[in-house]
Amino acid sequence: MEHPERVSRLALWSPYPCGVEIVRPGAARGLVELIRGHWSLARRAIAAVVFPSGPTELQAWFSESLRRCLSPEVAAKCIEFYATVDVRPLLPRVEAPTLVIHRRGNRDAPISAAMAVAALVPEARFVALDGDIDHPFLGDTSYVETLTQFLDEGRGRAPAAEPSTPGAFRTVLFTDVEGSTALTQRLGDAKAREVLRTHERIVREALKSHGGSEVKTLGDGFMASFSSATRALECAIAMQRAFTEHNETAEEPIRVRIGLNAGEPIAEEEDLHGTAVNMAARVAAKAEGEEILASDVVRQLVAGKGFLFADRGDVALRGFEDLVRLYEVRWREDG
Repeated sequence: MEHPERVSRLALWSPYPCGVEIVRPGAARGLVELIRGHWSLARRAIAAVVFPSGPTELQAWFSESLRRCLSPEVAAKCIEFYATVDVRPLLPRVEAPTLVIHRRGNRDAPISAAMAVAALVPEARFVALDGDIDHPFLGDTSYVETLTQFLDEGRGRAPAAEPSTPGAFRTVLFTDVEGSTALTQRLGDAKAREVLRTHERIVREALKSHGGSEVKTLGDGFMASFSSATRALECAIAMQRAFTEHNETAEEPIRVRIGLNAGEPIAEEEDLHGTAVNMAARVAAKAEGEEILASDVVRQLVAGKGFLFADRGDVALRGFEDLVRLYEVRWREDG
């Protein structure tokens, strides 16, 4: 924070913004007492938390590593610090491109805590990996692959718009040209196709500028994904502003509805599937032309990053039993 010139890119592993929100004070005191009174037992308990699935050889190795690296008193002070630290006021001041990585089965820190860190750091990217081991370099290679891709972007190599990790957390965006069927009937196939090509050009330019990945075209719409909810919303806003500018002089205005949702879609053969994708499509279907609608999870991911929302209330989406809270992105008012 005090020397941003020394940090070009920042990667955070299973972080949390505030210790008291994930560590109960009584539990922290109990662990500190155990460390000071029975360091050997405490080391085994910590190893079991870090490696909940074993094997016992790995837990024994970690326990021995703690013995070699820390005295009981230093370990106790570390736990006291972890349980009381609060970096929430500092996170919005981070200037470096930031990657937040978390294993969704990690018992030591909940995934919601890592997501909260990503929401507070400007432009942060959040990736959820499979597994439950609270150690970045053990378990599988997905952590190294995700981190390498992030660092390669900082070296000027061409970035992939989405992590190659299966089950990565993504923000899914759908666009849809309002009244496209009527447009074709009114103008004929050839002229309507010219209008739709303009839509395709504007969308692809925005995706390229904001690091979005085009998943597929849908005739009169697009499906795209982003590893950052912030970039996804910025892209959606850029699209609507570009269409507004185009419509000021166009013979045939293009009114586009946009919907966004975030989750862990299934990646298969260069396509995305699953509940997160289906909900994003249904959210887009609820929008009107020139509107951007987002699910509540998207709104939470970008909390504190300057976007303006209007609560549209709980909405019934086709194919979903429960009502879904939707928010309109007030892109015309956004600075």
